[in-house]
Amino acid sequence: MTTDTAPSQSVYPVTRDEGASSEAILAVIVDNEPGVLARVVGLISARGYNIESLTVAETDVEKHTSRITIVTTGTPAKIEQIKAQLGRLVPVRRVIDVSREADALERELALIKVINSGDHRLESMRLADIFRARALDTTHASFVFEITGARDKINAFIELMKPLGLKEVSRTGVLSIRRGAESD
Repeated sequence: MTTDTAPSQSVYPVTRDEGASSEAILAVIVDNEPGVLARVVGLISARGYNIESLTVAETDVEKHTSRITIVTTGTPAKIEQIKAQLGRLVPVRRVIDVSREADALERELALIKVINSGDHRLESMRLADIFRARALDTTHASFVFEITGARDKINAFIELMKPLGLKEVSRTGVLSIRRGAESD
């Protein structure tokens, strides 16, 4: 028996007419209680989507709320479906598609360890200065740089450090907030 269909890249069913995938940054305001993070992550992973970045922390002690920031990719229809399903979870107070907000700021923090010597050390410090990265720790053989900014900036810094002795990277994931007087 022969088939004319090519093997699928994923174990999850994909409809051909879904449209192009794009990145979505979702801020989910939730009640800060046990199991909420597991329920939110489970809902997304159960639909076959990868979470590229996940950041969560309590944001209001008095209201007992936390903010979960999730970066994922999918078709616009699938992202809308995820937002709607997240909104139906009982501990979820609000879902904001930050990637569609014109007045949102997005930042990430990374710690980057570089081990090198000689001219590579000088070049590492020069690039750190250009990218406004701070040297948090310096030894005779290594640096640990702290850099904050847009993910593209951090990715560019990491790529430039690879030939200079990049050894380790630790990243926070995306954080976001609206500009101006409005609040999430």
